[in-house]
Amino acid sequence: MKKLLPYYLLLLTFLTQAYAVPPKFITVQGKDVIGVDGKPFLIKGSNLGNWLVPEGYMFKLKNTNSPRLINEMINEVIGPEETAKFWSDFLDTYITQSDIHYLKSIGANSVRVPFNYRLFTGEDYLSANDATRGFTMLDRVVKWCKAEGLYVILDMHCAPGGQTGDNIDDSFGYPFLYGSAANRKLTIDIWHKIANRYKNETAVLGYDLLNEPVAHYFDATKFNPLIEPLYRDISKSIRKVDKNHILFLGGAQWDTNFAIFNQPFDSKIIYTFHKYGDKPDLGSIARFIAFRDKYNVPIYAGETGENTDEWISKFRTLLESNHIGWHFWPYKKMDSSKNILSIIPPAKYDSLVNYAEAPRGSFKEIRKLPLQREMLKQVLTELLDNCKFTKCKPNDGYIKALGLQPVNAIVATTTPLPK
Repeated sequence: MKKLLPYYLLLLTFLTQAYAVPPKFITVQGKDVIGVDGKPFLIKGSNLGNWLVPEGYMFKLKNTNSPRLINEMINEVIGPEETAKFWSDFLDTYITQSDIHYLKSIGANSVRVPFNYRLFTGEDYLSANDATRGFTMLDRVVKWCKAEGLYVILDMHCAPGGQTGDNIDDSFGYPFLYGSAANRKLTIDIWHKIANRYKNETAVLGYDLLNEPVAHYFDATKFNPLIEPLYRDISKSIRKVDKNHILFLGGAQWDTNFAIFNQPFDSKIIYTFHKYGDKPDLGSIARFIAFRDKYNVPIYAGETGENTDEWISKFRTLLESNHIGWHFWPYKKMDSSKNILSIIPPAKYDSLVNYAEAPRGSFKEIRKLPLQREMLKQVLTELLDNCKFTKCKPNDGYIKALGLQPVNAIVATTTPLPK
C-alpha cells in the first residue's frame, strides 16, 4: 500500500486539475463585452478620479491644478512633514470600502481607477517615494470590489514623461513620453508588473493603457503616429504574462480620435472614447459606432459627464440604446451636483483657495502673501474629514439620471460590509 501511495496522490492531483473550474473573466466577442455568464455585459459605473491622481478643479482650484502643483502648495502652507501626513491620510480617506459598498448598493457594476505611474517607482509623489504604494492601493480597491461583486478597470492616467501634456497626466506640460526611449520602457515595465500581479484576478476587468494620449494643442502629425505602436509594445509585454484580461485603447486628442488605429492587433481589445460637452445625440458618437462596425470590436465611454442631470440622462440612454458601456466622471468632488457624491467645503476654505490661486512664482511672491498657517492647517484637516463617505452628500438627481437607484447614505453605511 505504501508503494502505491505516490501513484494515488498523483492520480488525485490529476483529477483535481482536470475537473477544477477555471477562473472566469470578462471577455469580448465581436462587438460585445461578454460577462462570465456568457451573455453581453454592459459596463456601468463611475471613475474614482481625484483619489490616486488629485486634480485641482475638483478642489475648486484653477491654476494649482496637477498633483505636483497641489503638493507644492500644501508644502508651502504646512511644511513637508505635515504634508506627507496629509497625503497619507487623504489616500486612506478619499476612497474606502464604504464608497465601494455604496456604489454597489446604487446599482453600479464596475469602477475605473485612474493612477499615477509614480506610485510604482521611487520617484517622489504626494510627499512619499515608496515604490510599493501602487500595489498597496490597487490591491486594496480590487479586494473591496471583489467582495462587492464589482469589476475594476485599471487606468494609467499619468504615464512616464506625460502622454497628454497637460495637468491631467501630472507632466511638465508636454507629451515627453513618445520621444523618450527610457520613458516608454518604464511605461511598458510598469504595465508588465501590474499584469503579472493581476493576471489571475477575475475582479479586474482590464487595463486602460494610456489615458487621453496627446492633447489637441500639440502637433498631431508628429505624435499621433506614435501612439498605436506604443500600445502594441505595451500589449506585447502584457501578453507575455497575462492572456486573460481586456486591453482598453483610447484614441488621440483626449480619447476622441480613432483615426490613429489600424486593424485590431489583439483578440481582447475594447476601444475607449471620452466625450464631454457635445449634444447628447447620435451625431456625437456616430464616428465611434462606425469604427465599431468596421472592425467588429467593442467600444466604451471611459469618461463622460460633468453636465446637467438632463444631459446625463439623455447621453446615458443614448449610450445604452447603442449597446455602449460607460463610466461617468467622476464619483465625487467638492461642492458639485455633477457627480454621485458632493464633498462639503470646510469652513474658511476660500482662504486656502485664495492662497493657492495667488501668484507664487517666486519666493518673494510667497513671502508677500498673508499666510495664517494654523488656520489653513485646520482647513486641510477639515477637508480630510469632509472627504469621508459619511460626510459627503449624495446627488439623487444625478444618480437617477445614470439609471441607478439612490440609496440613503446612512442606510448604506449601516448595511454590513463584506468581510
